[in-house]
Amino acid sequence: MVDSDDGEPEAGRVDGSGASAASAPPPADPDIDDLLAKLDALRDAVDEGHEREKVRQTISLVERMPGTGALAERITKYTTRDLAESFVGAVLFALPLLVEGGVFEIAAWFAATTVAGVPVLLIGHVGFVFLATAGLLYYADFRQIAIRHPIFGVIPRRYAGVLLVSLATSSAMLLFWGRLHEGDPTALERAGRIAVVWAAAAFGAGLGDILPGESKGEDLGKFDLDIGDD
Repeated sequence: MVDSDDGEPEAGRVDGSGASAASAPPPADPDIDDLLAKLDALRDAVDEGHEREKVRQTISLVERMPGTGALAERITKYTTRDLAESFVGAVLFALPLLVEGGVFEIAAWFAATTVAGVPVLLIGHVGFVFLATAGLLYYADFRQIAIRHPIFGVIPRRYAGVLLVSLATSSAMLLFWGRLHEGDPTALERAGRIAVVWAAAAFGAGLGDILPGESKGEDLGKFDLDIGDD
């Protein structure tokens, strides 16, 4: 870290926007979560690998302090292992639907119910998948999930990862098992079949990701797509 002219260490390094990521005003009633959030911001602000490692060690030390056992529920990193866990969860929840004929009936209902040619029920179902996945990850309180390095500064990486992994898994399994084109469905019915299986797969992917807790390994933050990052 760089020292200031009066010999005191600076609170944080200034990022490209001119604002210090680790020197925001402290909250009125700070707690352990506030300390860890500050350390997370400091870890993102420092440039050198050995400095980030020191901050990581400090975070680990705080999390092991007596009385902070609840912090084991806290998840900050998003790693390749999380992607693998999402895949496993998606497969487990999608498998029962691949042999269920009701998927075809629901897809046909989605395709048949339109308003001015727009499949409103199918669109509503996709919206439900988005909302249910967000609720599972960030509001169901299974884990305290921190949002770090959102894609384009807006979309949480874990949210996008769970949705994309489960969607790809649903589509691939329906195709490989010969269920996507069975009965010569229309393109809209095929989309409906994927959407129905996707709902279950997204739920399984979310649970598979967060229930085991924070994964080991390198955070994928350096591969994010934030606009304006240096």
